[in-house]
Amino acid sequence: MSGTTGRTTQRTDLDARSERLLPSVELPAPVEDLAAAAATRLGWDGTVLPPMTLLGRRVVVVAEILADAHAERICLGAEPVADRATVSTWVWPELAGRVPPPAVRIQGVLSVARHWRTGLVSTVPFGRYAETAVVLPWWAATTHDYLVNCLPRARRFGVNLLTADPEGVVELDLPSTLDGQPLEKDATSRWLNEVVYERMLTTVEASA
Repeated sequence: MSGTTGRTTQRTDLDARSERLLPSVELPAPVEDLAAAAATRLGWDGTVLPPMTLLGRRVVVVAEILADAHAERICLGAEPVADRATVSTWVWPELAGRVPPPAVRIQGVLSVARHWRTGLVSTVPFGRYAETAVVLPWWAATTHDYLVNCLPRARRFGVNLLTADPEGVVELDLPSTLDGQPLEKDATSRWLNEVVYERMLTTVEASA
C-alpha cells in the first residue's frame, strides 16, 4: 500500500512541476483567421473554406471556382456530386467527355494544429493532389522535437510549415520543397474536387 501511494505521490509532483515549467500550447487566434493568414502568406489565391473533414482528416481547403466550367455546369444542370462511388467511375476511359468538368481548382490544403504530428498526419495525404501546409503556435516550433523530427519529415513530404506568434501573426518557417511538381489526377482527386465544389457553393450562398 505504501509503495503504491509513494508512486502516486511522486507522479503527481512531476505532473504539477511540468505544468509550471511548460507553457500551454494554445492557438493564438481562431482556426479560420490563422488559415486565412497562412493562405495569404503562401500566396494561395481563392476562397478559404471553413474547416471540413476530408479523407478522415480535419483540414482547411483553399480553392477557386473555374468560371467557364462553373458556367457550363450551370447550363447543364450538373450540380456537385459528393458520392464517391459515383465519381470514381468518371475517370473510366469510356466516360471521357461525358462527365461534368472540374469546376474548382484546389490551391492548397492546410491544418491548424497545436502539435506538428497532428498537423502532418492531417495534411500529408493531400500532398498528391495539392500544395499542403501546417500552422503551429510559435511555442510548438521551438522544441527539440520539432527541430529533429518535424522539420525532416516536412521536407520529405513537401509540407509548408508556418508559425503563429502570440498576436496571431503568421510567418513561414519552412517552405515546401515540391514547388512545380505534377499533381496526380485520379478518382480521389476528382472526388475531392466535387466535395470542395459543393462546399464552396454552400459557403458562397451562406455569405450572400
